[in-house]
Amino acid sequence: MKRWLSMIEPVVLSMAGLRLLSAAIELSAAIAMLLFNDVKKAVAVNAFLAIVGPLIFITTMTIGLLSLTDELSFSKLFFIAIGVGFILFAIYK
Repeated sequence: MKRWLSMIEPVVLSMAGLRLLSAAIELSAAIAMLLFNDVKKAVAVNAFLAIVGPLIFITTMTIGLLSLTDELSFSKLFFIAIGVGFILFAIYK
């Protein structure tokens, strides 16, 4: 197992780890909704997920983009940042 993990690039491992954390939070929230069995509490849990999801997304994208900074020009990074901004804008509007 250690040998397999050492073959994975650390940036990819951290991005995947954040996604696994996000999945664990989502699953925990779904179980909490079922345990509460109340619409108001389920909406509150869902509101919490609306905050956590984009934070994980932004953090994962930031880690990936920071690792690519030496391979991409500033203009390409700028366009990627605009694209991420459009995605976030579309989510919240």
